[in-house]
Amino acid sequence: MTTPTQAESTEATAPTTVVLTDVAAQKVKALIEQEGRDDLRLRVAVQPGGCSGLRYQLFFDERSLDGDVVSGFDGVEVVVDRMSAPYLSGATIDFADRIDAQGFTIDNPNAQGSCACGDSFH
Repeated sequence: MTTPTQAESTEATAPTTVVLTDVAAQKVKALIEQEGRDDLRLRVAVQPGGCSGLRYQLFFDERSLDGDVVSGFDGVEVVVDRMSAPYLSGATIDFADRIDAQGFTIDNPNAQGSCACGDSFH
């Protein structure tokens, strides 16, 4: 007999934070190696701003903040602060190196829309 709590627990297996693709993890690892430090992690945050209301921030950080959600991907740690985590739940970070696009991209199922430049979302 299945109880409602069992059904809810299977739904909780969805990603609770960001996912870093293998390509993005390798790029982050290479960038950290260029910095010559082994204490850096990729911090992903959501901040107010941009033409759609919220914008992503990706940067290297050695700090640990209260409530941080930390995930590991191929030797790279990704950190999301507790305020940004709900906005980034299930988002996928990839790295594009094509003629039409270069840099980190974020595919976020929580974004209801984005601006024309793709730099911010709501």
